[in-house]
Amino acid sequence: MAEVVVYVDHVDGAVRKPTLELLTLARRLGEPVAVVLGAGAGQTAATLGEHGAVRVLTSEAAEYADYLVVPKVDALQAAVEAVSPAAVLVSSSAEGKEIAARLALRIGSGLITDAVDVEAGADGPVATQSVFAASFTTKSKVSKGIPVITVKPNSAAVEPAAAAGAVEELAVSFSEKASGTRVTGRTPRESSGRPELTEAAIVVSGGRGVNGAENFALIEALADSLGAAVGASRAAVDAGWYPHTNQVGQTGKTVSPQLYIASGISGAIQHRAGMQTSKTIVAINKDEEAPIFELVDYGVVGDLFNVVPQLTEEVNTRKG
Repeated sequence: MAEVVVYVDHVDGAVRKPTLELLTLARRLGEPVAVVLGAGAGQTAATLGEHGAVRVLTSEAAEYADYLVVPKVDALQAAVEAVSPAAVLVSSSAEGKEIAARLALRIGSGLITDAVDVEAGADGPVATQSVFAASFTTKSKVSKGIPVITVKPNSAAVEPAAAAGAVEELAVSFSEKASGTRVTGRTPRESSGRPELTEAAIVVSGGRGVNGAENFALIEALADSLGAAVGASRAAVDAGWYPHTNQVGQTGKTVSPQLYIASGISGAIQHRAGMQTSKTIVAINKDEEAPIFELVDYGVVGDLFNVVPQLTEEVNTRKG
């Protein structure tokens, strides 16, 4: 059976959920071969093996932490040359898409980004994308070389499947450009205790209708009751009501959760571009003509200052 290279996103050996989703998708195409780079790479084998990785190629060179992107591209290229896979799957983070694009260029292959599904086709993997504010669904395949595909988080349910997970050292020769951009410092991000926005299964977002930074406490309370991440529209971010790091939209972050709740968000195309692939969308807005209602699965026409607290109370009651 053909092998499929999966680039592993991890933090000091703790594998992040989008990688486990990639392993589930990779098993549709062949046998997953996980590529793990950086400190803690050797600690990932058990988790990756439990989720279908037949082999785990590791490299813990210091270059992956000391320099940006290029060393990781060098390593993935080495993995592709060693494995000759049927496809390469990478998570659709900002870094993931840059790595995938550089890799595709190097190996002379086609690239598909932001897929929401991947399946086996008669002559290679077929990727599904949701485009133009979810107005269209497209299916694409790479016609040249080894397909390199980036997949949005939350595109597949994680399905454990025991495999060997045999650890092998990946031999990597770094290119001259690998040391071109050095990392000079890192500042840990303060943890809110909530899930990472781009990986969360549930996202609760607030917009212009929240009408002030102090009122985002309502959005946070609902999010916390659901175990969700908090997002914000560009209007709310531009007004200084919530940090830019939480912006959902074309100029912010792209999310694809199982449930997306938009409170006080009109639904401009800029925002829709960042959340259109959510599985279930709920909108709360007092303007029944708001464009967001064209996109939703469920709409509540009402004042968020009345609806959101009641919803939060109901969720907490059912949990308790």
